[in-house]
Amino acid sequence: MGYLLLALAIAAEVSATVSLKLSEGFSKLGPSIIVVAGYAIAFLALAQVLKSGVPIGVAYAIWAAAGVALVAIIGVLFFRESMNATMVAGLALVIGGVVLLQVGGAH
Repeated sequence: MGYLLLALAIAAEVSATVSLKLSEGFSKLGPSIIVVAGYAIAFLALAQVLKSGVPIGVAYAIWAAAGVALVAIIGVLFFRESMNATMVAGLALVIGGVVLLQVGGAH
């Protein structure tokens, strides 16, 4: 159940972050509401993840890395933001770090 809630926390955080861009400095009401609601849901879900027994280091690493990677991909696909090989390598290192935390925590 903890990892299902973690997926919810990630989806809510990514939605909130994308909406932050769409809110244009909180000047657009709809996206601004999604920002506030999304971050609230993300933190509430993350709190439940930690309550379920998922280690804080692993939960936060997965939450942060998935959020960074997904927001970067959305930025490229929907906002025409640039992505180069160095940035891809950086994302791969972040994801690799999360995998190593997960593997290390299993021992």
